Amino acid sequence: MDFSFSEDQESLRAIARQILEAEVTQDRLKEIEGGQQWFDERTWHQIAQANLLGLTVPLVHGGSGFGMLEACLVLEQVGRTVAPIPVLPTVVGALAVATFGSDDQQRSILAKVATGDMVLALALAEPDGDDPSEPTTVATRHGGGWRVDGAKACVSAAHLAGLVLVTARSEDGPVVCLLDPTGDGVEMTRQVAASGEPVFDLRLSGARAEGALEGPEIAAWLVDRALIGLCAIEVGVADRAIEMTAEYSSNRVQFDRPLGSFQAVQQRAADAFIDVLAMRWTMWNAVWRLDEGLPAREDVAVAKFWAADGGHRVVSAAQHLHGGVGVDLAYPLHRYFFWSKQIEVTLGSATRQLVRLGRAQADAVRPSST
Repeated sequence: MDFSFSEDQESLRAIARQILEAEVTQDRLKEIEGGQQWFDERTWHQIAQANLLGLTVPLVHGGSGFGMLEACLVLEQVGRTVAPIPVLPTVVGALAVATFGSDDQQRSILAKVATGDMVLALALAEPDGDDPSEPTTVATRHGGGWRVDGAKACVSAAHLAGLVLVTARSEDGPVVCLLDPTGDGVEMTRQVAASGEPVFDLRLSGARAEGALEGPEIAAWLVDRALIGLCAIEVGVADRAIEMTAEYSSNRVQFDRPLGSFQAVQQRAADAFIDVLAMRWTMWNAVWRLDEGLPAREDVAVAKFWAADGGHRVVSAAQHLHGGVGVDLAYPLHRYFFWSKQIEVTLGSATRQLVRLGRAQADAVRPSST
């Protein structure tokens, strides 16, 4: 296992960071938060021009032909800048289409994704579902296409998406249906997440999907990659929150001394720094295993546990060490706290990941029936 990055990967990360830090300023974020779309269209097209949206699109369709590892390098920078752009669902959705889609599906979708002309959304969670990798939404073959019935919760970017990838179960096993969110049989209800992002509940009543992606354990495949993408964003969120805290505590003077010179402050910041390291390396371990085609279900759960549990501690420490400034909406730290809290519970909290790991360990030692 080698966690060092290639020269191309380092360049990719540097380009993403340069574009996002230049475009996603605090003034720009305030402007976007005052609107209804929660979408920085200008930055979206900037990263599309740099081919960062085509990371997981094959070369033949105008992309770079990379995998989740390279996507996570960019997603970490999205988290560092809390950029309101749907990179996660789009690059993960594109990877699913590139892996499981037919030639026609790839031709009609992937080139548009690479140029930024199509946003993809992922409909994975369900209102009453405990495990997003085991959907209860039903897909039935109908007239050369698919009929979809069920409900999905907290779908990001559904209002921007050209297609929503909907996990469902069919008589032949799990499928991922390609659904037009504006089509008949789709009812979208707008909610607002902790970060201020609009998310949508989808009620599907005979919704028609023209196509579907099929493959072994495809729902679990898609959920694992969405989860690790969330972990990468959270690493960026937490890392930047700690940087901001170090800058603040070094410059803030209390009792004629920098706040950061007090031992209690140093200890709290050091604990947060260790949490960020654990979040980062469990994430890279899991994404490496995914890209290598190795069993990674438990590794993804470990990474999401650290992203949720460690991320909570990091942003809480950052707010506490900032004092009253940390909760001031005129100061940027509040965005990192809200983003972290949203990621913490998306597709399963820390407790949910521990349950997942516990079941896996129990299954491993349970004697087989004879």
